[in-house]
Amino acid sequence: MTGRLPVLVRALRPHHWLKNGFVVAPALFSGNALDPAAMGRVALTVVSFCLASSAGYLVNDVLDRASDAADPRRRARPVASGELGTGPALALALALAAVGAAIAAGVTANVALTLGGYLAISVSYSLGLKLVPILEAMLLAAGFVVRVVAGAEAIPVPSSHWLVVCSFLLALLLAFGKRLADSSGPVGRRPSYPAILLGGTVHGLAAVTVVAYVLYTVAPETIANVGSRRLLLTAPLVLFGVLRYLLLLHRDGAHDPTATLIGDRPLLVAVVAWAVLAAAIVAGHS
Repeated sequence: MTGRLPVLVRALRPHHWLKNGFVVAPALFSGNALDPAAMGRVALTVVSFCLASSAGYLVNDVLDRASDAADPRRRARPVASGELGTGPALALALALAAVGAAIAAGVTANVALTLGGYLAISVSYSLGLKLVPILEAMLLAAGFVVRVVAGAEAIPVPSSHWLVVCSFLLALLLAFGKRLADSSGPVGRRPSYPAILLGGTVHGLAAVTVVAYVLYTVAPETIANVGSRRLLLTAPLVLFGVLRYLLLLHRDGAHDPTATLIGDRPLLVAVVAWAVLAAAIVAGHS
């Protein structure tokens, strides 16, 4: 078992667990980031989504094992390389999903329902909807929206429609950005897009995402909740982060948004600074 541990860890793709940071967003923007009880429930929700997302990756890797084996960037994945058999991979996926569901149910029933919705999206995506252009990117973005809703249910606070819109647009930007980066590689088991469509879509989504966030910071309900207009001060960090991502996408490829975030210090600093500043502004007036 010990000798197989590194293979199992790689199969879970733990660096992608950063995506579950979207679960924390409602706590940050509702002023509950300093509430130990609320953050404890949010932390358990994050853990449940980490397990569920890894279960989804395992199912996807089993279904994509043939195309991944022919892809230079994906052939080293444990299932594609044969290091992890399809039977053990599916058994592990089922176990992770079950444990994640149990943890979510221990938070609230609504969190468990949102986790179930996320698993349904993940499995349906892997089973074939990932091959439908446009819809596949929207499904990926919907998975991030579900994370936000789960974070709100864990506290619990009402889900902000502004936060849902901004999260959906940002996730959609990253989804289409990944498609743009992958467009020059092997087709594999993914949809085919004209490069001109991807380029225009990525730049359009980048602009709309920034505008939506700015509108969120100056919306009357946001000002009423925060108690000031200071959340607008975080907008330059969002603009820098989006433009920095576009730079990396066009200059370096940025095939994996999560790896890009971890590997690019200016982008990582901007994201951390945004989170700290937003939390300080909201907490200072809550």
